[in-house]
Amino acid sequence: MSSSPSTDESGALLGPADIRELAAALGVRPTKQRGQNFVIDANTVRRIVRTAGVRPDDVVVEVGPGLGSLTLALLEAADRVTAVEIDDVLAAALPATVAARLPGRADRFALVHSDALRVTELPGPPPTALVANLPYNVAVPVLLHMLERFPSIERTLVMVQAEVADRLAAPPGSKVYGVPSVKAAWYAEVKRAGAIGRNVFWPAPNVDSGLVSLVRRAEPIATTATREEVFAVVDAAFAQRRKTLRAALAGWAGSAAAAEAALVAAGVSPQARGESLTVDEFVAIAEHKADRKAG
Repeated sequence: MSSSPSTDESGALLGPADIRELAAALGVRPTKQRGQNFVIDANTVRRIVRTAGVRPDDVVVEVGPGLGSLTLALLEAADRVTAVEIDDVLAAALPATVAARLPGRADRFALVHSDALRVTELPGPPPTALVANLPYNVAVPVLLHMLERFPSIERTLVMVQAEVADRLAAPPGSKVYGVPSVKAAWYAEVKRAGAIGRNVFWPAPNVDSGLVSLVRRAEPIATTATREEVFAVVDAAFAQRRKTLRAALAGWAGSAAAAEAALVAAGVSPQARGESLTVDEFVAIAEHKADRKAG
């Protein structure tokens, strides 16, 4: 199988015909249930690798590699790549695709056949970057799980549904600012890093896609509140986002009066709403409840 020279000068990457041939040989039909849309354009995967800033010394983890379009481009640029794939057929086939297309780099590739949400360790050196075309239906939980589980990941670039990309990168005060925005901001500086058209996928999705860049930052200094405690405040604040924080956090704090006390102590107006708060303000609220418990 050879790629069209117009889309891939090296011949290693997969073009539209290669993807369809591979899928046919494996009897693979992309399923909506797993949010599978395979990238069929070599220029797009090269652009993703370039935008991700993948360096020759990077250890990259990829989630949902599918038939290997992005995997091959990552292997050309990084020191090593570990791919996490849940699908039995795709997981079984990928090492052979890598060996056939990039024989000189096959020893730099590792496959983990698992659900990414259940992965707690990876083979080889700790990953320094996460680059993935994330399955749309689990994009946010997978992203947050990987950032939490693998603190060595310094840089992340994920392709997700455009709407999810907007939500992840939204600043406080934005209409789409919510739980994913705050939790992502706990771990990283988050920004939109480009748009991806529908025609580079097979099958073409009925939504647009976006790239999101996350650069790891020092976690907010929470002297008395844990990440789990902070995230509990975030979840409570947005569960009833139209309510003021005094009302929305009443259940979390034990009463509206206790919520108001924590808010005032944190320097946050009890009449504010969750969508106006920064991650550091959520940390301050959680700390004041933790302080009262300790006292």
